[in-house]
Amino acid sequence: MSAWFKNLSIFSLDSAWNITPGKLEETLIKHPLVPCNAASMQSQGWVAPHASSGLVYSQGKQMLITLGSQQRLLPAAVINQTVKERAAALEKNQGFAPGRKQLRDLKDRVADELRPRAFVREKSVRAWLDLEAHRLIVDSSSPKVAENLASVLRNDLGELPAIPLETQESAGAAMTGWLAAGSVSAQFALDQDCELVANELSKAAVRYVRHGLEGAEIRSLIQGGKTVSRVGLIWRDRLALVLTEKLEVKRLRFEAMDAKDPGAAGSGKSGKDSDEQFEANFTLMTGELTTLIDDLLGQLGGLKKD
Repeated sequence: MSAWFKNLSIFSLDSAWNITPGKLEETLIKHPLVPCNAASMQSQGWVAPHASSGLVYSQGKQMLITLGSQQRLLPAAVINQTVKERAAALEKNQGFAPGRKQLRDLKDRVADELRPRAFVREKSVRAWLDLEAHRLIVDSSSPKVAENLASVLRNDLGELPAIPLETQESAGAAMTGWLAAGSVSAQFALDQDCELVANELSKAAVRYVRHGLEGAEIRSLIQGGKTVSRVGLIWRDRLALVLTEKLEVKRLRFEAMDAKDPGAAGSGKSGKDSDEQFEANFTLMTGELTTLIDDLLGQLGGLKKD
């Protein structure tokens, strides 16, 4: 698996909180991913973030962990169809239609029978603990998935003083200002994607894809009361991303670096070469993304003070 993250859901960590890779490993090993058995529909637990690592991959104060999950997929349509067939047979045998309680019991029995044959889907989500900058960064575009990982980690550790990143200026207000001005800063340039939404209850939206964002058309929409909910940005001519009004970073593309180093996207190497490539990529990624997040905070007035 490549070391590179595709999305950033960012949490601030209390600056006084600290943990060593060894202590984190001791904790996570008590909650490994256990495969779903015939009686369970889903399970989750920690898995190795790299083929040759333990449950914690670390470089100094930078740690990488992965939460794995398994879920048995048993479509409701399959259960309902089987229940319908069984109910028809039951009605024929007993001479009257089954009641609500009979149908509930029948549905439970059918689900129990079909569960062992259900298809198992596996997923994983990675998280990067940056104890230098006091952040937890989850590689997911879903707030629900990111919060679930933080919650599992908090429960396993007993404490995790992490809250979603908050800034002095809201991302929505800042992005609206950037498009109104037609530019951002020396570190950032507008890309070619954005979404504007109306403030009224209808939440009418206008989306631009592969379209210049500096024109009068977009400025007129802003003057008409629409605000920007997401915008594509280019950072330091090295990285493309989409920033949302909730301060989520999505669709990260390290195109310039991938062109120089094919291993950044996964080179297909194995053994020692693969380990060295992963190490180099993780070092490069953490360095680049730390600076990216710092630059974003600078554009938004810094962290919100309590």
